[in-house]
Amino acid sequence: MNDIERAIGSLLVADLFVEVPEDRMSPEDRLRGDLGLDSLGFVELRVQCENTFGVTISDADFTPENFTSIRSVADLVRTLQGSSTVAGD
Repeated sequence: MNDIERAIGSLLVADLFVEVPEDRMSPEDRLRGDLGLDSLGFVELRVQCENTFGVTISDADFTPENFTSIRSVADLVRTLQGSSTVAGD
């Protein structure tokens, strides 16, 4: 996993109390199905990503497609970090 994906794994364990150890996570792990995140967990992950990575995740970007897996969240963060305007079409 790259740095952003590793940081998201750390957030999931430290702040969202996911029971899967970081060293057993993969970028393809599904947040709901594999890691057991519930609806409140998704909201908390959004806030933690905004605070940790210095991005703003708009309601338009807060979609199931962007929050399916560790990799999809990392891809969103990378997109938002590379954009000075609102991401998404």
